[in-house]
Amino acid sequence: MLLHHFKLREQPFGVTPDPRFLFASATHREALASLIYGIQSGLGFVALTAEPGMGKTTLLFEALSRMKESIRIVFLFQTISTPEDLIRALLIDLGITNTHRSLVELQSELNEFLVKQSRTGKRLVVAIDEAQNLSGSVLEAVRMLSNFETAREKLMQIILSGQPQLEATLALPQMLQLRQRISIFARLKPLSEGESIEYIQHRLQVSGQDPSAPIFTKRALTLIARSSEGIPRRINNICFNAMSLGCACSSSIIDVDAITEVVADLRLPQDDASVRIEGHAIPESTPELWSTRPPRVPFSTVRGIALTTAASLLVLFLGWMAIERYRPFFNEGLRSAGFNATSSPAAAPAVGAQSPGDSHRAQLRVVTVRKGQSLTEICVEMFGECRPEVLRGIVNRNPLIHDPNHIEPGQSVVLPSQPFASAGVN
Repeated sequence: MLLHHFKLREQPFGVTPDPRFLFASATHREALASLIYGIQSGLGFVALTAEPGMGKTTLLFEALSRMKESIRIVFLFQTISTPEDLIRALLIDLGITNTHRSLVELQSELNEFLVKQSRTGKRLVVAIDEAQNLSGSVLEAVRMLSNFETAREKLMQIILSGQPQLEATLALPQMLQLRQRISIFARLKPLSEGESIEYIQHRLQVSGQDPSAPIFTKRALTLIARSSEGIPRRINNICFNAMSLGCACSSSIIDVDAITEVVADLRLPQDDASVRIEGHAIPESTPELWSTRPPRVPFSTVRGIALTTAASLLVLFLGWMAIERYRPFFNEGLRSAGFNATSSPAAAPAVGAQSPGDSHRAQLRVVTVRKGQSLTEICVEMFGECRPEVLRGIVNRNPLIHDPNHIEPGQSVVLPSQPFASAGVN
């Protein structure tokens, strides 16, 4: 459906390492020349390193295919854990199936095969992909393979291809002997912005695109180049997803809005400065260049808001639990001061009435101390007299009063509705 929609013969941004789609950038031309020269010169070891997605495997296929008439090729890409696995994988690829023998017997079998192979005039080239995953013991076995030689030439050429970690491994002191045998180090660097655009156009042309009917706008191509950081695999992913989106939306032109959406979905980096098109810097805020949809809230911000809200709710819950736990002690303190903690003032019984379950206790009233008043004056004013036992009863009812002769204006004083009985004080 996608090919029919864009009028293409084949998928331009596939994931298989097809040499027909190899784009000859400056870094790829240099690495390809190094590989071919290393093989033709019979130097023994050649290393090729690059970041993931730079097209190492495609480049290897291209180099080996150019020399297939003069060499025999073994391409090892499977997981190799031990020296025995390395020799067995090599022999199986050479057509020798009886590999259930000791390491010494396997090496002897390989040596006999290499001698016979050299008589045909074709040297054996072994390419080991993803070599950064090889253990130290396997790399040492790889080094030993270079010992298969005659007095005039090496019987085997070895290409180690891997990510930058391979260079770090070879730099270790214990890898000194292997590193000294590597005559050529070829490295692939990311494409420049112009090369990235040419890379896209090259793959579209190989797939049968009509040059007079471009699929990507110039601004879209520039944004792809910036967002991919010159990594061919990223370019392929962006272009494939953008074309799928265009096909789903029945659009034959992929513009910058579609690329912006795809880049955001793929979580790829976006340039924070500006996009330079035809020599002019266009800021990201330009409406016709960038998508107008609202910016996405970063996940870290959402997580922070959620944690803050949860912490606030937890504090409120703990506070409520503390209040509920100590409520009985609080109510008891109010009752000891003469208040009914479970009812409002409007629901308090009338003066002279008996509270249910507390008929032995006289009903209370609360007065406010005026300026210059003493507790004795209040007692005389309310009861017409102030006997010592009455004064003591008032003090007992008001635990905040420590000195009857020193009370503060505005302070509340709890009094019985009538003087205490002469028989005692509650």
